[in-house]
Amino acid sequence: MTVIEGVHADHGATFREVGGRRVVAHYGRPERTHRAVRNVVGVCEFGYGVLVVTGEDRVDYVDNAVSNRVPDTDGEGTYALLLDPQGRVETDMYVYNAGERLLVFTPPQEAAALAEDWQEKTFIQDVDIRLATDEFAVFGVHGPKATEKIASVLHQASSPEPALSFNRGELGDAGVSVIRTDNLAGEESYDVVCGADDAERVFDTLVNRGLNAVPFGYRTWETLTLEAGSPLFDTEIDGALPNDLGLRTALDFEKGCYVGQEVVSRVENQGYPGSRLVGLTVDAVPDPGAAVSVGDEHVGEVTRAVESPTVSGPIAMAKLDWDYPDGDLTVSVDGEDVPAERRELPFVDGSAVSARLPTYE
Repeated sequence: MTVIEGVHADHGATFREVGGRRVVAHYGRPERTHRAVRNVVGVCEFGYGVLVVTGEDRVDYVDNAVSNRVPDTDGEGTYALLLDPQGRVETDMYVYNAGERLLVFTPPQEAAALAEDWQEKTFIQDVDIRLATDEFAVFGVHGPKATEKIASVLHQASSPEPALSFNRGELGDAGVSVIRTDNLAGEESYDVVCGADDAERVFDTLVNRGLNAVPFGYRTWETLTLEAGSPLFDTEIDGALPNDLGLRTALDFEKGCYVGQEVVSRVENQGYPGSRLVGLTVDAVPDPGAAVSVGDEHVGEVTRAVESPTVSGPIAMAKLDWDYPDGDLTVSVDGEDVPAERRELPFVDGSAVSARLPTYE
């Protein structure tokens, strides 16, 4: 569940389940909230699963398991994937080097199984993996004024600048780590990490102190990230080949062998994947999984779609065959073929570019 559910309820929140965790859906008037984040700044509590990895071999152990290089310097992080032998994504994660430990943030439903699996495979390495989800709270700060917001409340440290780096400081009297994240909403972005016992005070500081920020929930997060062209774990990434997603930010093609690397490298070397993520504008909002066609030929499916407050109409992300034929695209909506138009991602140009924007070379 959310760390501070009562506080969110006092703000008028409604709730939903995401990956087995109870999170804020919205606080009412989500379209207005969306515009406030897009124009100024907002704060959302994210329901990550958290692992703590310690021991002398912690960096090498995790680095050998994942698709990107794990930094060996305190204050640096990476975005990476855990793949199966067929090269498909089992989970994505952020890995941060916090000195004597690594902090691993995963989708909430993946953390317990990952901790158990890794602990069983430590063998003779000096590594300990511990599930620590309930010990932390994570608040995302997003918007064109996000850097100004952080600067207005963070003490004993400056705002971090390189992506996925962090600084330790204080918000009020609470110790925090502030991470410069990867702009998934298409705006400047930070994660503020604190102990669960400090979560209520940190949330109050982020919303009400310094530059005011609007609280927002997962419904707004989903519209912001779709406008920015960011694939998310539950809708696009889970079970996919990273090559099909154009998720190059999560791949280091020069690092040593990890499970699934052979498949990923083979697809990379052939020059193009089997499919790709594209943006679509549609006359009505389709359901996830809705068929996309050219004439009578099925060429892919919608992964998610929303009514976009910024575009002022329905938009969708779809996974289409790489070499789908020329012709007019249609999407199945309520049993009818509705005209669709391919749009370059992102749909909206914000103050920053999402690091997950699909990229194909």
